[in-house]
Amino acid sequence: MEVVFFSVFLSISPAGYPCALVYRRVLFHQPATVVHLFHTISGLALAAFNFGAQLYHSAVCILVQFLMLRLMGRTVTTVLSSFTFQMIYLLAGYYYTATEEYDIKWTMPHCVLTLKLVGLSFDYYDGGKEPSQLSSEQKNSAVQSVPSLLEVCGFSYFYGGFLVGPQFTLRSYQRLVAGELTDCPGKPPNSAVPAMKRFAVGFVCVVIYTIFSPYYPDNYFLTDEFEAQPFWYRCIFMLLWVKIILYKYVSCWLIAEGVCILSGLGYNGVVDGKHQWDACANMKVWLFETTPLFAGTIASFNINTNAWAARHVFKRLKFLGNKMLSHVTTLLFLSIWHGLHSGYFMCFSMEFLIIIVERQAQALVRDSPLLTKLANSALYPLIYVVQQFIHWLFMGYALVPFCLFTYDKWLQVCSSVYFCGHVFFLTALLIMPYLRKALVPKKERSQKKQE
Repeated sequence: MEVVFFSVFLSISPAGYPCALVYRRVLFHQPATVVHLFHTISGLALAAFNFGAQLYHSAVCILVQFLMLRLMGRTVTTVLSSFTFQMIYLLAGYYYTATEEYDIKWTMPHCVLTLKLVGLSFDYYDGGKEPSQLSSEQKNSAVQSVPSLLEVCGFSYFYGGFLVGPQFTLRSYQRLVAGELTDCPGKPPNSAVPAMKRFAVGFVCVVIYTIFSPYYPDNYFLTDEFEAQPFWYRCIFMLLWVKIILYKYVSCWLIAEGVCILSGLGYNGVVDGKHQWDACANMKVWLFETTPLFAGTIASFNINTNAWAARHVFKRLKFLGNKMLSHVTTLLFLSIWHGLHSGYFMCFSMEFLIIIVERQAQALVRDSPLLTKLANSALYPLIYVVQQFIHWLFMGYALVPFCLFTYDKWLQVCSSVYFCGHVFFLTALLIMPYLRKALVPKKERSQKKQE
């Protein structure tokens, strides 16, 4: 796992920040062509440094995407062709490079690129619609004219988002190149301090991960020593393991976000008189650390990818007329996008079950006078501690398959803790209607049914 950070730091920390400084100080007032060329060359250099000749995979997909936009125009065929080609190429890459370990290979940045290129086809398609047909979100991202090949390359290889994200639209990139993403019109943004703050938080997360990850390795789950430990120990280990392992992702995203902020791409306008730099935020660190809810962790983690899935999958499935089906389809897409291992499907199916139960539990607390009173009482700090224990224990339970990949491995670990996550949430799902009957007054229940 440490290889991940070595690669990311070599690519983002020493290279991304100097590239952003060069753009600010030398290229900010240069023509768009020069800026696109700089972003393309710097991104290709990162790709070559990390993956050598395998950078041709990204080049092929970018070229094909450009040709689709040029030759097929603003049509549903373009969108479907883009989605099909890019996903098949990515999945073929997963298939031919798959191992049972977490490897640094060309498919790592390519999964980020796949979303970027598919999103581009959606945004180009939206650019041909009447404004009245678009949501405010779609209006902001719609591409009004076909981009040049160099522009698509600059957008795709931009050094702040090529390796680990974040996701951003071509319109945002175009505004960056035009010098519009700044708090000082006509001048480079005053973003050095916000950028360094995110870098500093990311660096702290790296330090935490580096110090503690050797004590919580993934492969320990598969040892006889782990099997020999008592049940409570296995659960506590799983809880601590997931807290440490997630800092790996948190640190990467925070450091990459700092690059985007420094360049100006992170500029998000003015709110309450203050300039915002969170347009590329992939983490809400405070929420991530303090929320006792699974939904809160999801909302604070990998924000831009989740927003991409909501915008281009969930919301575009509105025609199905069923939010539950749209939710399931979105999670299925995310499972496939992550890879072909069964662990991804198990992780996202567990997420779906947990979120359903959590929503029902929140509604129960809200509608029950007794539970509402209890939640607002002096006992809440104790309730909060119990919530956090349940939250992180079962977050670990859900993420074990995600990190161990294959059926034989994650099944062994889930068996070792007696499938406690499935038992807990399936039981909760079954008894929730009875708890509602017992704890919610009849009048409240009848009002909810009418609504």
